[in-house]
Amino acid sequence: MEITVPATIENVEKVTGFVNTELDKLGCPSKAKAEIDIAIDELFSNIANYAYNPEIGKATVKFEVQNNPQAVVITFMDNGKPFDPLLREDPNIKLAAEDRDIGGLGIFMVKKTMDSVEYEYKDSHNILKIKKHL
Repeated sequence: MEITVPATIENVEKVTGFVNTELDKLGCPSKAKAEIDIAIDELFSNIANYAYNPEIGKATVKFEVQNNPQAVVITFMDNGKPFDPLLREDPNIKLAAEDRDIGGLGIFMVKKTMDSVEYEYKDSHNILKIKKHL
């Protein structure tokens, strides 16, 4: 299952709703659902804000279910500027907020809450996959 929408902040809610409909069908635990929702917000917002700026392009979000153990894989794809967010160094969360560099906290949270996060640039597309065991 997948959805393709303009990569705008306004569509974060639409993408989240699409994924939540599928998670509800699986009886996803509320904690996992909340963590996935945060990941969607962070990742789709990054695509909306940076992939095509100042233009607006499209983004596709795919939803897959794996079994044994049960997990969901959510893939974010866009053909905006190539960018691997996993190359960015994790922020030093021990520093006070005003002493930290700006940015990077969102992808750090995604990496800490998902079971895997993978990025590749293939056929002129940024492809970011997150996996969460249920």
